Amino acid sequence: MRKTLKNMTIGFVVGIIIGMWFGINIGKGKSILSNPFAGSSLQEKLKQTSGEVLEKSGKALEKSGKALQETLHD
Repeated sequence: MRKTLKNMTIGFVVGIIIGMWFGINIGKGKSILSNPFAGSSLQEKLKQTSGEVLEKSGKALEKSGKALQETLHD
């Protein structure tokens, strides 16, 4: 009884650790077996930043287009 409880506890803890490892990698969009604590490479940071800049510029362009349409219709 005691040995079974000890084995179940160890299995539970190991399962949580492995599940968190895989979950963090899946959440970051990385390979499942990669190191979840490794920093992002320069290339990944540039890709993320350029995507954010593109999104913000698109919103600004859309906002200015709406303002232009409103002035033309008045």
